[in-house]
Amino acid sequence: MFKRRVFKRNEFYLFIVLLLFSAVLTGINPSFFTFENLFDLIKSSAGMALLALGVFIVLLSGGIDVSFTAIAIAGQYVSVNVLIATGIDNIYFALLISCLLGISLGAINALLISIFELPTLITTLGTLNLFHGALLTFIGTKAINVGGLPDSFKVFGAKNVFNLVKADGTTYGLSIYALILLGIVVLTWIILRFTMLGRGIYAIGGNREAARRAGFNIVGIQIFIYCYVGFLAGIMGVMHVSLIRYSNPLYIVGDELGVIAAVVLGGARITGGSGSIIGTLLGVAMIIVLEKNLILMGLSSYWHQFFIGMIIIIGVSITYYQSKLRAKRSLMYLR
Repeated sequence: MFKRRVFKRNEFYLFIVLLLFSAVLTGINPSFFTFENLFDLIKSSAGMALLALGVFIVLLSGGIDVSFTAIAIAGQYVSVNVLIATGIDNIYFALLISCLLGISLGAINALLISIFELPTLITTLGTLNLFHGALLTFIGTKAINVGGLPDSFKVFGAKNVFNLVKADGTTYGLSIYALILLGIVVLTWIILRFTMLGRGIYAIGGNREAARRAGFNIVGIQIFIYCYVGFLAGIMGVMHVSLIRYSNPLYIVGDELGVIAAVVLGGARITGGSGSIIGTLLGVAMIIVLEKNLILMGLSSYWHQFFIGMIIIIGVSITYYQSKLRAKRSLMYLR
């Protein structure tokens, strides 16, 4: 029974594909399958994974959000400028500013979607441009390089949970980003698994009207969902600037499809009500490994866009096909 359930799950096959792909890359470059490279991949993908968890919850509820990149870069750029202007060089202060701004912008999405019942895609496509345009117009367009960046960002980006020593005496370690990601994964899992809020998210994605009749507070749940996305985007913005040590208000925006593709690849259904956190993380891992190793395979980096588009089309097609099958089965049962 357990084996049957495992073999039916999308996560199992994605994990096998990821292992086979990693084996091929290791054959091409033996240094791929090392702790150092694994730690580097975790550090570089942690920010994307946070955004993917937010997108996963939105898809789970039957909606879609494409404004999260604008929220992330707004939180990042505003927090950096506030630290510079005030002289308060503290990473926790930066996180507070970024997360509060992220929650506020997420609340705008939530109110438009839940109160006015606007379509989620059109609404967040509009707020994506609204948020980013407001950032560039009222805050500025000047990039801040490593020399002008507050030291707390640099220290935060270089902080490790623990360090290992290589044979030549140099060190490498597991970034604190891994600890942050683990904490958010556990928090998200607890919300979805053990709370009425989590059950409500699944219920809305499965059947919105049935969820309303069951007594779930649709408006309250949607406000939480989009504020939670904003909260995660706020954290990601600070992580991103600490990683690359450079703040540019034109960065990140435009990378929405890659994150959505990772979530769809992980098994989340576009129409809502289905998916898992493990699948989402595996989808992110697959996208990151693919993106960073195309050149090793002798392919141009432009192939990454091709694969992203293909993943989304296949994901939507599978969802549509499954819906048609369920509809046919329902008709046969009624007959």
